[in-house]
This record gives sequence, structure tokens and C-alpha cells, in this order.
Amino acid sequence: MAASTKAPAYSSDDNVKTYNRAAHLSLTDPEIRIHYVETRPGTKKIKKGTILLIHGFPETSYQFRHVMAPLAEAGYHVIAPDKTGHGLSSKPIGNVHQQDPFTKKSLAKDLHRLLTEHIGIHDKIHVVGHDIGGMVAHAYACQFPDHVASVTWGECPLPGSKFYEEEKHSRALWHFDFQSHQPDIAVALVQGKERIYLKHFYDRLTQNQAAFTPEVVDFYVQQFSAPDALRCAFLTYRAFEIDAEQNRKWREEKGRLKLKNMVLSGGESLLAPAAEDMAKEFYEDVHVGLVPDSGHYLAEENPEGFVSELLRFIEAR
Repeated sequence: MAASTKAPAYSSDDNVKTYNRAAHLSLTDPEIRIHYVETRPGTKKIKKGTILLIHGFPETSYQFRHVMAPLAEAGYHVIAPDKTGHGLSSKPIGNVHQQDPFTKKSLAKDLHRLLTEHIGIHDKIHVVGHDIGGMVAHAYACQFPDHVASVTWGECPLPGSKFYEEEKHSRALWHFDFQSHQPDIAVALVQGKERIYLKHFYDRLTQNQAAFTPEVVDFYVQQFSAPDALRCAFLTYRAFEIDAEQNRKWREEKGRLKLKNMVLSGGESLLAPAAEDMAKEFYEDVHVGLVPDSGHYLAEENPEGFVSELLRFIEAR
């Protein structure tokens, strides 16, 4: 099923095959449906492994549309899901005090089941997360280290870090409080004004404004105007304090992760200066990547730079 008839194609290369698919996982009652896009390398390519791309807010798997074909052409099987509650995936409404489907621990478990049980990938994968997807990538690495060849994450104040605790109520991160404390009120205020609200993030955090054409903004507005889409997105923020507690617990139990890792930021991003120190709280031997000529939205503002930095890190010996 195509994500949108008006959306630019994920691939125009006849040697790279791109598919829109859906997986039904019996994760909760009712069952969860995960939509994902996968791009496979051509039959003559040497297969190098699997890359899992995890999107942020306010975006969906669509944010990786420019980078999936180049990564497949480099020999990788590339999978970009819509996280539970986002895009074309199921939008459950959970209880944050009990079984919350929007903790990053839970979102990572959903993706692990998607890959291992539905798609059948049991070899180690390269996990790549942006923004909230970076938080999910960290939770994936903490829970399933034996399934991870490398983890790349960035452009997120990781819950439980010193930077998160110091900045979570700051003016720059005002939406953390707005979206998390009273999600239903936040939804009521934003509903019907999705374009104004979403465009604020794209305009404020973007270095390359040309990345967010009216067509691209229209697509995201359509996605977040769907029933319960805003509520699920905001509940993902409400879970941050649970995520912070869980991240601190993992660090106490496991120590800093020894997995091959890179923190990846935009060269012009507001979060870039804090990225390395934040990563060193949770990982050993931290690699730092910068995508030039990019603000927050790396894969859309400078797709070539994103692919170059990611492949340089993944393929380094």
C-alpha cells in the first residue's frame, strides 16, 4: 500500500526495490499493526546487512525517503517503520501507569518483534534513530544488544541524561511540557491547527528550509491529522519520565554500553554541542558524526551527507 499518491517516491532506481508493507503483531489486545517501508539492494549487489531507521517527531518513516535507496545501493536491506502510534501504524491508547505502549522500552520491543518474528531477521542489525527515534534506538540497544551490530542516534535530549534534566523545562524544549503534562488538553488546542503547529518545528529547527516544501508539509499534516495521531504522539512525550528512570536503571545494571556507537547531529543543530558529552554518559568509545549544512532534520535537509556519515561509521573497521 502506498503511503500517499502525492508523496515523492522512495526510490526511482530500477535496481533498488522498495515496498510498503504492514505487519500484524500480537503484542497487546487488540493486536498491533506496524506499517513499514523496506528497500532491498539489487540482485547483483553484495549484501552487507540490515539497517533499521527509526523516525522522530513530528515525522514518520517518510522522513527517510531520500536515503533509503542510496543505502540499499550500498548493499543494505533498509527498513523504516512507523513507530506504534504514528503514521499508518496502529494507534493504541495505553495507561502510562501500567502497560504503556509509548515508553521507549515498549516501542523498541515492538520493532524487535517486527524484525525477528515478522520479517525474520536474526543477524545483527545497524540501528539508526533520529530525535525520539534516537531514544528508541537506545532502548533497543539496551534490551537487545546481541541483535545490534551498531547503534547510531542523535538529535534528542536522552531521558535520564544530565542534559535532559537540565533542559527539559527550558524555552527551547517548551513542547516537552506542553505535550506531556496534559496530552488531552494539548490535543484539543492543536487539533484543527496541525499545519501551524507542525510547521513551527520545521521552520524553527531547519537549516535548509527547501527540504520542507508545501508538498512535504502537507503529507505530515495529513499523517498527524488522522484520528488519535496527535494523542499518541503526545503520549510518547508523557512517557519521558518513565524512560528516564529506565535509562538510569539500565546504566546502573549494565554500565555504559560497549556496542559500536555514534551520536549523529546536524552541523547547525542546537543540540550538536551537547551530543558527545550526553552520549558518553551511556556509551563507551563514542564516535561523533556531523551532517554539514543541516539543522535538526538530517535525512531531509542533507540526505547525501546523512548517507555519507552513516556509511563511513558503519563500514569503518
